[in-house]
Amino acid sequence: MLRPQDLFDLAHTEHASIFDDCEYAWDALKKLKDFLKANLRSELKNTCDGHAWIGPDVFIGEGTTVEDGAMIKGPAIIGRNCEIRHGAYIREHVIIGDGCTIGNSTELKHSLVFNDCQIPHFNYVGDSILGHKAHLGAGVIISNLKVVPGNVELVIDGKKQDTGLRKFGALLGDHTDIGCNSVLNPGSIIGRNSLMYPCTNWRGILPENRIAKNKPGIEIVERRS
Repeated sequence: MLRPQDLFDLAHTEHASIFDDCEYAWDALKKLKDFLKANLRSELKNTCDGHAWIGPDVFIGEGTTVEDGAMIKGPAIIGRNCEIRHGAYIREHVIIGDGCTIGNSTELKHSLVFNDCQIPHFNYVGDSILGHKAHLGAGVIISNLKVVPGNVELVIDGKKQDTGLRKFGALLGDHTDIGCNSVLNPGSIIGRNSLMYPCTNWRGILPENRIAKNKPGIEIVERRS
């Protein structure tokens, strides 16, 4: 489940060519900067609701609304019919597909977002790829940097796999849903149609069509006056 086609339906992005010759899906992150340099044609077709700051190296498609207080540094490509809500912070080297929501106090950096994704409330997404209709609950953080030196590694069949990336957040397959206030540690891979309970601290690979349940113990006692 590590190839691009294992996680993503490439028909749901206009930028599928970034995955050409990628053995692993995360290899596209290594190409993102050069891909934007080669394909970005700056143009703003959006409307603004209030005052937003938009850098010179940004393309925004028709029907997209950018709300007051958003900051889009670029280089960035943002598709059609998106909502870039108040306080969103879109940093360098970001591609956002059509029909996406980037919400209040949400920060994106060096990431590729397929069509129809929802990243709506207090999220951080760094060095990651989110598949078609992926959804992050409020407060979900995708951590992209280990606290110790070295590249991000995965454990596959009991063996370590060096991704070649010092910064690597997560790959979220199509239709994944991550519950509120969860943390995805560097190098997380979530298979298609899988979901995660709120407040989960996740590391590693979750296969497709799974539920990662987080059931903290709750003690109920009598309330005394």
